[in-house]
Amino acid sequence: MLGEILKIKIFDLDGNSLGETELDTKENVVREDLILRAFLSEQSKTFQPKGNFIWAGLLTTARYVGRKEAYHTLKNRGISRLPRQMFPKGRIGNVRIVPHAVKGRRAHPPKVEKKIIEKINKKEWKKALRCAILATTTEYAKRRNIVEYSPILIKGIENIKKLKDLARVLNKFFEKDFERAKKRKRRLKRKKGKKYPKSILIICGENEGIKCNLPGVDVVEAKKIKVMDLAPGGVAGRACVFTEKGLEEIKEVIE
Repeated sequence: MLGEILKIKIFDLDGNSLGETELDTKENVVREDLILRAFLSEQSKTFQPKGNFIWAGLLTTARYVGRKEAYHTLKNRGISRLPRQMFPKGRIGNVRIVPHAVKGRRAHPPKVEKKIIEKINKKEWKKALRCAILATTTEYAKRRNIVEYSPILIKGIENIKKLKDLARVLNKFFEKDFERAKKRKRRLKRKKGKKYPKSILIICGENEGIKCNLPGVDVVEAKKIKVMDLAPGGVAGRACVFTEKGLEEIKEVIE
């Protein structure tokens, strides 16, 4: 099935144009609803099941004695008749066990067997991936970022070893978007670390080994690419940079 053909411009490391190549996305319409569903499915697979200690709130001496003449009875004391701590010599303590008591059990604790993974059909996920690649065009990328053109192919970018050289090359093509990603988002004081907006996605081939620690910039192998890489937050449209090997492998992935 033929879809919309992506025109990918080719540049060298100095920013000189070397022509263009094509990528058949096999899709004609960007299904943003499908992209969001695939994103939520991938995100749910990163969640950790939550559970509770089965005896939490129950490891106590508290009990309720309702018989009037019994030892530790709670009748005729002028207090609420609820499970209370039992101490020596007939003394009683605070209410325990019941959910509304301090240090009591939880009424409805989280269950480990709860289904937290949202499934998606393989063909639907593949279609969502194609739509996300189609949404890397400038028309969609401008909704999310400040870009002049996307996607592009930069020859020799996989051979760059120093981070400052990689930053210099990316700054030539995505200057405004690169500067935007440097401004970290405000976070609550109790949270640690920094959080930067997403900007450029570098799609490389297997074992090309591009290392990148720039704010907002991610590197992913074409064979391991996910919808959440192309659409962070479930929002389609991200500026993309291909390597030559990465472009060849992405064609195999979307087949």
